[in-house]
Amino acid sequence: MDLTYTPEEEAFRARLREWLAKALPELPARPDPLDWPGRRAYDLGWQRRLYDAGYGSLHWDASPTRRLIFLEETELAGAPYVGANFVGLLHAGPTIAAEGTDEQRARWLPPILRGEAVWCQGFSEPDAGSDLASLRTRAVRDGDHYVITGQKTWTSHAEIADWCELLVRTDPAAPRHRGISWLAMPMDAPGITVRPLRTLAGPAEFAEVFLDEVRVPVANRVGAEHDGWRVTMVTLSFERGTAFVGEVVACRRTLGRLARTARANGRWDDPVLRRRLGRLNAEFTALWRLIQGNVGAAGAAGGGAGGGGSGFKLRYLQGPQGRYEAGAGGVGG
Repeated sequence: MDLTYTPEEEAFRARLREWLAKALPELPARPDPLDWPGRRAYDLGWQRRLYDAGYGSLHWDASPTRRLIFLEETELAGAPYVGANFVGLLHAGPTIAAEGTDEQRARWLPPILRGEAVWCQGFSEPDAGSDLASLRTRAVRDGDHYVITGQKTWTSHAEIADWCELLVRTDPAAPRHRGISWLAMPMDAPGITVRPLRTLAGPAEFAEVFLDEVRVPVANRVGAEHDGWRVTMVTLSFERGTAFVGEVVACRRTLGRLARTARANGRWDDPVLRRRLGRLNAEFTALWRLIQGNVGAAGAAGGGAGGGGSGFKLRYLQGPQGRYEAGAGGVGG
């Protein structure tokens, strides 16, 4: 397993660093976290800058290693992440690129890359959270349209989205992993009601979406009718590989800040704190090496996500809690 970078990849890293150094100071102030229209405009603006500089489609058409370098360098530079563009850039867009027709790719992909459209994800339902095969939202064929009735929840960015990647049941008599279809639904279609979910911190990025006889053209189906479960597995595969690179880099950077704060506050002499931070640093360093290994394996396999991505995701999700516990353990006190 090769964990090094080629001279060409390092040259790409240097060019990206140079561009980031010039582009980031030109960005407007970040909007308030609760200002979702402002965040939409900010995130789309950043995507347009990436597109104009030739970096807009790196999530799709670059090698896994170049994507890794891009994510690492943008995080280290403090650049905006995909934000409201998350579903379009990392889920719907790659799925349409892999499974859509030429007409669908020409219709939906350029606006995503140019920072002109936001997508949301309509997968989960109140009684079918992580068990997507239990979904009940129905789509009845009526000529050239599907008539859709049902409810989605935890729908990412629905409040500001233009399109929704939507899972519907097109054959209720079929076994639960069959009879599902993947649709692109325009969010301004009649019959759609969006109810933002509120948390103690205020507005969240999720919403409930109610569908009351919403008509979606059959031409908006990606993949064959009733083949949506397979298409969904393609969508979810893009969560693996480099999906958590930004988070891992951010965790490592946060650990560095915690260590510096501990030194400045006279807490570095605490052996318990040092052990805790050292253990977390080793954990995230190991995760980074695992990412590199998964990227190398994906490159050898032609870009496909391997089983290592699932193992990484499981291990990663155990790490942030320890980081927060370290921060709560008196580093800043």
